[in-house]
Amino acid sequence: MWDYTDKVKDYFFNPKNAGVLNEANAVGEVGAIACGDALKLMLSVDPESEVILEAKFQTFGCGSAIASSSALTEIIIGKTLDEALKITNQDIADFLGGLPPEKMHCSVMGYEALQSAVANYRGEVWKDDHEEGELVCKCFGVDAGLIERAIKMNKLTTVEQITDYTKAGGGCLTCFDKLEEILSNANAEMVAEGLLAEHEAYRVGAADPKKLKEKAQAAKAQAAQAPQPQPQQTLTQISPLAPMSPLPPPSAGMTNLQKIRMIEEIIEELRPHLKKDGGDCELVDVDGSNVLVKLSGACVGCQLSSVTLSGIQERLMAKLGFPVRVVPVGRNAH
Repeated sequence: MWDYTDKVKDYFFNPKNAGVLNEANAVGEVGAIACGDALKLMLSVDPESEVILEAKFQTFGCGSAIASSSALTEIIIGKTLDEALKITNQDIADFLGGLPPEKMHCSVMGYEALQSAVANYRGEVWKDDHEEGELVCKCFGVDAGLIERAIKMNKLTTVEQITDYTKAGGGCLTCFDKLEEILSNANAEMVAEGLLAEHEAYRVGAADPKKLKEKAQAAKAQAAQAPQPQPQQTLTQISPLAPMSPLPPPSAGMTNLQKIRMIEEIIEELRPHLKKDGGDCELVDVDGSNVLVKLSGACVGCQLSSVTLSGIQERLMAKLGFPVRVVPVGRNAH
């Protein structure tokens, strides 16, 4: 299980500034739901002073993503755009009292969204994933530019740290050779600039991809076997992106069987991301607009499982085109 600070839990269960900012004149979007993480940051900026008057966010991701996004909005409100641009992903993590190493990529996503929003306000082009450099990790859609920035900003010196900060290499790990190359080159540049001691720099061949995979699998198994706390809140209490809906009837253009098959396909698409954190989800039944699911593995009783359900619900509604409510059920629901 990840070790979260009380502040992370507070910002997850009680996110500040979640929702849509209709008056936004700066919007930054990074990530993609298909890749498991996405963040939309909306700012209201005073045109005269360039002070950020208000900030709100919508995110799809884990509890750390929600906490990091919420923390970012708290940090930047009241700052000028130039002051905000100096904020790093480490500042976001520090604001929360730290993040588990495996979740640092959430703070990086916040940093990227802020850069994107400021560029949007100034009429500049933010070169997001796939546009800035070579696509390296196809599992999570991470390009070389993002990896290089994360390495240099956070002084990363191992492939494992790259995965923690960007998610690159967190799937099939076929990008291992490329990650090694990028890390080695970036560290060499940092040594030349006096930012890193030569003995700390990564050298190609220093890590064994087989051992990295074994370590990741062992961590997932450990998380799945660990005692789980009881859920503290319900889905509707903590979902910042999924407000209560009147649950109108499903679209008449789709039969119930077609809808069930599509829901199964959508959950199957999300399954690799759930398994990455040691969890899983399966469809139990569809009752009108209610989609009954059973969580398993590390998701069972996890304090952050509700946001997982929220993310599944968001994904289902986006794909199906009509509102649904994802309802977790117990082991005896069959």
